[in-house]
Amino acid sequence: MRTKTLKKHKINVVTLGCSKNVYDSEVLMGQLRANDKEVVHEEEGNVVVINTCGFIANAKQESVNTILEYVQKKEEGLVDKVFVTGCLSERYKPDLQEEIPNVDEYFGTSELPNLLKALGADYKHELIGERLTTTPKNYAYLKIAEGCDRPCSFCAIPLMRGKHKSKPIEELVTEAEKLASKGVKELILIAQDLTYYGLDLYKKRNLAELLRQLVKVEGIEWIRLHYAFPTGFPMDVLEVMREEPKICNYLDIPLQHISDSILKSMRRGTTKEKTTQLLKDFREAVPEMAIRTTLIVGYPGETEADFETLKSWVEEMRFERLGCFTYSHEENTHAYNLVDDVPEEVKQERANTIMEIQSQISWELNQEKIGRTFRCIIDRKEGNYFVGRTEFDSPDVDNEVLVDATKHYLKQGEFVDLKITDAADFDLYGELA
Repeated sequence: MRTKTLKKHKINVVTLGCSKNVYDSEVLMGQLRANDKEVVHEEEGNVVVINTCGFIANAKQESVNTILEYVQKKEEGLVDKVFVTGCLSERYKPDLQEEIPNVDEYFGTSELPNLLKALGADYKHELIGERLTTTPKNYAYLKIAEGCDRPCSFCAIPLMRGKHKSKPIEELVTEAEKLASKGVKELILIAQDLTYYGLDLYKKRNLAELLRQLVKVEGIEWIRLHYAFPTGFPMDVLEVMREEPKICNYLDIPLQHISDSILKSMRRGTTKEKTTQLLKDFREAVPEMAIRTTLIVGYPGETEADFETLKSWVEEMRFERLGCFTYSHEENTHAYNLVDDVPEEVKQERANTIMEIQSQISWELNQEKIGRTFRCIIDRKEGNYFVGRTEFDSPDVDNEVLVDATKHYLKQGEFVDLKITDAADFDLYGELA
C-alpha cells in the first residue's frame, strides 16, 4: 500500500450514460475549476467522481462495473477517494451503500452542492452557463429542462430526475452566449421532453419562443432539437424551423412503438393514426426535415402481430434515422407490474430485424445524396479521414461524411461545402465542392 499523496488533488470525472449526464459532468467540472481545483475528464486523477446511469439493465451494469473498477484501484492504493453521483446513485443509494461500501460517498442527481462540499469546494450560484465542455469544441449540449412529468409505463427517469423543471429563457441565452464565446457553433438542445418546455414557468409550451431568442446569439450557427414527445407537440416550433436557417431541419422524436394496444399499455397518450398524421404534418411543414426516432421491441405482451404492425410501419415511414432497443424490465415503473413475457432471444431477433430494415432504408436515402452538395461541420480527424456532419446528423448517433485527408485539408470546427461522391448504409463520402 503506497502512502497517501502529498500533491494537490487532481479530480477525475468519469461520465456514463446520456448527453444529459455529459452536461451535468461539465457543470460539476466548471464549479470545481472555479474553486481552483485541478479537474480532468476520464484521465488519471487521485480523486474519482463517477457520474452514473441507471436507465436500463445494460447501463446499470456498466455503471456498477465502473464503480467496482475504481474501488479496486482504491484498494490497490492507485486512487485515494471514490465518489459516486448520477442516476444509479439516486435510484439505488441504500443498496449501493450496502453492496459496495468502499465508496467514500454516494450522491443523488440533485445533490451537486453536497458533492462539491465533499470535494472541498463551494457551490457558486453565479456560475450560470460556466461549464468545462468535454465535447469537440464546435458543438455543445444545452440542457433546457430537468426531469419529466410524462407517465410512460416503462421509464424510470421520473424516479431519478423528478418532475419537469424548465430553465428560464434569459438563463439559457446567457449560457449560449458563453458557449459561443468559447468557439461553440452548434447547440444541441436536450431535455427529457423538449415539448414540455415552459409549461411550468410560462404556463404555455414555449419552445418556439426559446428558439427565437437563441437564434439571435452571435457565433451560434446550428441549433438542433433532441428528445421531443409526440403528444401535444407544439406545432409553432415547425414555423421557426422553416423560417430560421440556424435551426437544423432535424428532430429527434422517440416514438417507442406503433401498435395501438402496446401504445396504450405504454401510457403514451397517442395512437397509430395520430402518430402517423403527426409525421405527415412534419413532412408537409418542413419537407427537408430529417426525423430520428427510437423504438422499443419486446415490451410485455408484444405479440407477433404487434411486431408485424411495427415492422410494416417502419418500412412505410422511411425514417432518416432510427435506433432500436430491447425492453428492459425496470422495478418501480408501471410496466414492472406486467409479466416480462417476451424471451430475450426474441427481443434481440426483433431488434435486429428492425435495424436490418432501417439499414436498407438508410442506404437508399443515402444513394439519393450522391452528387449533391451539403454544408457540413467538421468534427475531427480520424485516421486518413476528416469526419464531418450535415445538418441532418447529430454527433455520435447519426451518419457522418468522410473526406480523404490525403487529398483535402480541413479544420476542426469549420463549416465547409462537401459534394457527396459515394454512400454506404450509414456513412457518406465527400470532397470539397
